[in-house]
Amino acid sequence: MSPEPRDPFGTAALRESVLAAWRGSPTRFREDANAEEDLRLGGYRDRLLVELAQNASDAAGAEPGVLRLTVVDGELRAANTGAPLDAAGVSALASLRASSKSAGTVGQFGVGFAAVLAVTDAPRVVSRSGGVAFSAARTREAVPELASARGGDVPVLRLVWPTDEDDLPEGFDTEVRLPLRADAGGVLAEFALQVPDLLLALPGLRRVEVGDEAWERAETGGVVELTGPGGVRRWLVHRDAGELPGELVAGVEARPRWSVCWAWPMDEPLSGDVLHAPTPTDEKLSLPARLIATLPVEPSRRRVLAGDAASFVLDRAAAAYPALVTALPAVERTSLVPLPGFPLSEVDDRLRTAVLTELRSASWLPLADGEWGAPATSKVLDAASFDLVELLEDVVPGLLDHELTLPSHARALAALDVPRMSVAEVVAALSGVGGDPSWWRQVYEALSPIADVDSTAREEMGGLPVPLVDGRLVSSPRGVLVGTDADLFSVPGLRIAHPEAAHPLLLRLGATEASAAELLDSDAVREAVRQSLDDPGMEGPELVSTVLRLVSRAGGRPWLGALALPSSSGEWRRADELVLPDSALLEVLEDDAPFGVLAAPVAAEWPREVLTGVGVIDGFTVVDDDSPTEPDHDLADEGYWWDAFDVPPTRVLGIRDLDLVARDKWPRALAMMAADPVTWRAVTEPDGYTGWWLARYATLGGAPLGSWRLPDAVELEGLYDVVPDVGLPAHVLAAAGVRTSLGVLDEDDVADLLARLGDPARTLSDALVLRVHALLASVADDVGVEPPDRVRVLTGAAEPADDVLVLDLPWLLGVLPPEQVLTSSGSAPALAELLALPLASEEVTGEVVGAGDEVVWSDLGAVRLACELLGVEVPTATVVVHDTLVVSAEGAEHEVPWWVADDVVHAADTPEGLARALAWTTSRWADRHTFTALIATPTPTTLLA
Repeated sequence: MSPEPRDPFGTAALRESVLAAWRGSPTRFREDANAEEDLRLGGYRDRLLVELAQNASDAAGAEPGVLRLTVVDGELRAANTGAPLDAAGVSALASLRASSKSAGTVGQFGVGFAAVLAVTDAPRVVSRSGGVAFSAARTREAVPELASARGGDVPVLRLVWPTDEDDLPEGFDTEVRLPLRADAGGVLAEFALQVPDLLLALPGLRRVEVGDEAWERAETGGVVELTGPGGVRRWLVHRDAGELPGELVAGVEARPRWSVCWAWPMDEPLSGDVLHAPTPTDEKLSLPARLIATLPVEPSRRRVLAGDAASFVLDRAAAAYPALVTALPAVERTSLVPLPGFPLSEVDDRLRTAVLTELRSASWLPLADGEWGAPATSKVLDAASFDLVELLEDVVPGLLDHELTLPSHARALAALDVPRMSVAEVVAALSGVGGDPSWWRQVYEALSPIADVDSTAREEMGGLPVPLVDGRLVSSPRGVLVGTDADLFSVPGLRIAHPEAAHPLLLRLGATEASAAELLDSDAVREAVRQSLDDPGMEGPELVSTVLRLVSRAGGRPWLGALALPSSSGEWRRADELVLPDSALLEVLEDDAPFGVLAAPVAAEWPREVLTGVGVIDGFTVVDDDSPTEPDHDLADEGYWWDAFDVPPTRVLGIRDLDLVARDKWPRALAMMAADPVTWRAVTEPDGYTGWWLARYATLGGAPLGSWRLPDAVELEGLYDVVPDVGLPAHVLAAAGVRTSLGVLDEDDVADLLARLGDPARTLSDALVLRVHALLASVADDVGVEPPDRVRVLTGAAEPADDVLVLDLPWLLGVLPPEQVLTSSGSAPALAELLALPLASEEVTGEVVGAGDEVVWSDLGAVRLACELLGVEVPTATVVVHDTLVVSAEGAEHEVPWWVADDVVHAADTPEGLARALAWTTSRWADRHTFTALIATPTPTTLLA
């Protein structure tokens, strides 16, 4: 019989304790069997190397150890260096619910030795201090009744026996020996695939041997190098550690420590990774770096055990992540940013969110100015332009380095919520920024390629500041002039780009290639001209020289009349208030006309057309407006002319300053107008302002031109006087308003005509009076004038209007004295209203004295013949014929040729009386004199003669 093996770890007592518990409570046996079955079924073979390596790492202590994995005689052997097996370890191995590892060792959170059950049911541990063995067969022998009740299924790792094995491999301190079941072959090949990741996760190991292959781990300066059969793999690592807060480990004497390690593969991207705690779990991660952390895990070691401790460690891991990032070169750091995507697990979701939060607030991104910035306070240009970034580094706080504008960094920066600066934001940042002109040109040069390909960006560049030659910085290229001569810089406020800043981009953004015309029309020149009279002594000479040079190249402009120029008296005046020293206009102006004379030196220096181009007066000035809206053209009495139209005029073509011509100089002034095609066109404009004004206000012989008639206008004799001979042709006088025929233009003309009719000193022909009255009657409805004191009556005299009646019924003339009657061939009521006189029919009534004979018109032979000769139908009505027709009216009896009373026509038995009554009855009043002749002698000879 073999001697009992020595038992340095007191396994007999451990066995007895377990057996006593089982015998006293078969339920406890079933619980242990079920618990181990759960571990065995949940552990799987892929966890075996993890647990063996982790135990080897724990045993190594301060000096990294070595793990050797071999298969000897069908038995998997895992030999490691480090601390040998002790009694506490044995006790832990034989317990399903305890671990002997002290705080700080990586296996403190779970019981992992059960993973050996995936390949064996008789594991042994041999160490320098002794050995122990577990066996399913020996356990069945120890408790046959209990084993039988479960069909032979017993716990393997609850009963432990000593073993005398001491044949450890040379140089190793402990070896786990696992007789392999028939289905457990090929484990070394599987282990070879897992070794590199385990070496990275377990810094307590420096070497792992699997069969004839070996892997070495070395760490220098935060870089772990793993050397194996496939070559060298490098990992950048960062670690952090500390004690768990007391509230998370209440009741534990030695407070457990936590540790996290981030590892980033330097040679190839990480993909399809899992959380390591510290060995691989089933918690999938999508981060670019591997997390190895002392996280609490479930007994299967596949899942993180949720709780405050796990949350704490994950938060510490996230807080440590930026330190790993900062270990990379600046342009590679964004490769460690978790990119947007669906989380692969709850742990992945929590960890990604926390990592991004930490990364956003940490300062690790390279800034354009050479400093480091946090994503939360950084910006990146939306366009990849090295030069632009360099130029803006002192302008935009937090601007990222140019390398980060490249597309390869875009997704990472988006995940960090780093705002991308659009061109519009760049332009806004440049507003108000200083910088010498050459710096600005570099900015334009850097932006130019963007403007070439992006129309939206080009529009946004419209607010780019531009430095000017006068030191100002304007807020937009619009209105800025590029490429001008230095001699034009004297114009105050002229927006001329500094030559060192001038760039073609400015022209594309609204700046103007400065020609003379563009300069002249610029807002600055306009403003300088407008303000030139405010203080001409300071900048006046330079401004005059600049503007006149521009006009000599680009021609004049109407608004240049405001330019301040020196006068002959030494004062500065508007250009349009100065006359050229040799201008003929000076000969016709009033002595007190508000014009000065241009200083002789200025007049001698510049061509006449340049000076007139800025408004200096050389003759009469013509205003031409093809679309006037109101009478605002600075023309004398323009409003009165405008009001004379029922519909506003559609064109204003008028000569200015006519009211400044001396009264005795009009012959010369009119000759000047006639000699100039431009002014003559204004004079002859139909219904134009100039002709209207000249006829009323220009004078010859002290009287307005409209008060005179041409010599051959004899029909106006007596009414208007012949124009004096002033040496002007008739067509000039006629165009200027001297009358050639009878007519009125407006109320003023009507008033003047009434005054002339009522002038006793004037002798007018009866025919002219009748024509004038007819003319007045035709316009009476359109005018309103003061009624005259005197009117022209039938006698031809101008009588007081108080006793005059307007004849409206012709038969009343037989009872009215001629000096009381005013008559017209036009509308009597209209004329009466115009003259404020009563109609005769309203004032005179009369009765026929005596009876006559009522006769049918056709019974009167002479009447019948007269009608036939004139082709007039003989009236069917009757007429009362009197031998002598007497009418009582106005207090007296009057013998009259005819009369109408109560619609009854009376006539004296005379050719004159019958003719008037017949003409009235047949509505042929104009033929009354012909009727008279025919009734007296009703023959064709009379009609034709």
